[in-house]
Amino acid sequence: MNINSDINNGDNRITTALLLAAGTGSRLFPLTKSSPKCLTLVNEKSILERLVTNLKKQGFKRLVIVTGYKKECIMDFLGNKSDDLSIEYIYSPLYQTTNNIYSLWMARKIINEPFVLFESDLVLNTTLLDEMIFPDKVAIAQMQPWLNGTTVSVNEMNQVTQFHKGTTDTYSDIRYKTVNIYSFSLSSWQAIVKKLNQYISEGNVNCYYETIFSEMISDKTLQLNAVSFDHKPWYEIDTIFDLAEAEKLFPVKLKKKTMLEKADA
Repeated sequence: MNINSDINNGDNRITTALLLAAGTGSRLFPLTKSSPKCLTLVNEKSILERLVTNLKKQGFKRLVIVTGYKKECIMDFLGNKSDDLSIEYIYSPLYQTTNNIYSLWMARKIINEPFVLFESDLVLNTTLLDEMIFPDKVAIAQMQPWLNGTTVSVNEMNQVTQFHKGTTDTYSDIRYKTVNIYSFSLSSWQAIVKKLNQYISEGNVNCYYETIFSEMISDKTLQLNAVSFDHKPWYEIDTIFDLAEAEKLFPVKLKKKTMLEKADA
């Protein structure tokens, strides 16, 4: 089955990104002792720098970052603009006692347009975003031994039919791992905000936002088409081991020698 969806019309291309970067990155300690996870270097370039490069190459114009742990490090590193990309910040003061559902909820007032949602621990080849810049998509990958967490079932039309909590070896259908990149139309986002408001008002601040997506897929108030990330490199960095594996996929680019340097060699 071809997981990639059909070619989209450029009229609905998304130019806003939301990055959730509030967490402490405790599994990467001691690298995160004095700076947030997104500033961890992957072969001389931080996760954040790589993402900003991805976004600019894809024509994004606005980046909103939900910060928490060591927020000043991110703000000092990026400032308010990077070329044509404007950068805004939301501080989540409860970052130590809440999960990513709360970080997503924090963006409900500042974002009122279609956007792409990113987590702050991903490194990826820029071209993987070619289809994600259109609304109502979810990035997925075939299961690998190193992957864990939320999986989804997908039908023959590339639509996500169900979210599954955790991974297991005992299931009958083909399951795919979520890559934690989603795109949403404005109408989908407005429906998500209603569900977020309900959860937060009930004190459910420690679950993952996939809980909401799962419910909405089940009751058909949200539809997501799957985009395969299997054809180009990407990696989710949670641990020191993950960092080492990511550095294998994203090696340092050697600078080409000039003619003068070659003559001196």
